[in-house]
Amino acid sequence: MSMQSKMLRVLAGGMLAWMLVPAAFAQKDNTLTPKEKKEGWVLLFDGTSTKGWETAAGKPVPAGWEVKNGTLSTKKDGKGGDIVSIGEFADFDLKADFNIAPEGNSGLKYFFTKYDQGGNLGFEYQILDDKLAEDNKKANHLTGSFYDVMQPDESRKKVNAPGRWNTLRIVAKGKNVQHYLNGVKILEFTRTGKVYTDAVALSKFSKAVPAFGSVDKGHILLQEHGAEVSFKNIKIKAL
Repeated sequence: MSMQSKMLRVLAGGMLAWMLVPAAFAQKDNTLTPKEKKEGWVLLFDGTSTKGWETAAGKPVPAGWEVKNGTLSTKKDGKGGDIVSIGEFADFDLKADFNIAPEGNSGLKYFFTKYDQGGNLGFEYQILDDKLAEDNKKANHLTGSFYDVMQPDESRKKVNAPGRWNTLRIVAKGKNVQHYLNGVKILEFTRTGKVYTDAVALSKFSKAVPAFGSVDKGHILLQEHGAEVSFKNIKIKAL
């Protein structure tokens, strides 16, 4: 074997080893890195149990939800009902991976709390099969929207098809809220001012008392809407 051939083999072997490093050290689902722990991130789902979750009425997580293969998932037509975090959050950075079934409809709500009029309400980051779900007729009902209030920027939105994983992120600081999908900001709004109040006035939340979105804090809610949906890597950091 020539010296040139030997050098090429060494280089090829080194490149292969370099390519394998990311896979070998990929972060496991439902875990936090030392850096994340130092930054203040905490897991809302441990990957093995429903600890930290309950129904809005304070009852145990119903049988319509199940923990399997490191995911917190609804069963098809399980009629499990929504579940909420036991803790409440005000200013926060929240991340979660989700996987919706074809034709499916679900969502993740934040600032979920009890209203005098309207019952339990929260801001919903909509999760939907944008192409096939029945509730896809309005732009503010599509994936990443502030449900029924504000639509995402569809020109920036890159959503993976049902059956594949997507990552959502919600950043709430003071009255400012941002929605991200797969690392890209697709919506930003302020919970005060004419733009916001006009949008709420046109929504199903217009009659809420106190004014919708004026609460200081609330629970995180995972919605069961009759479709199969799975969540994992649910983590939050107080801001």
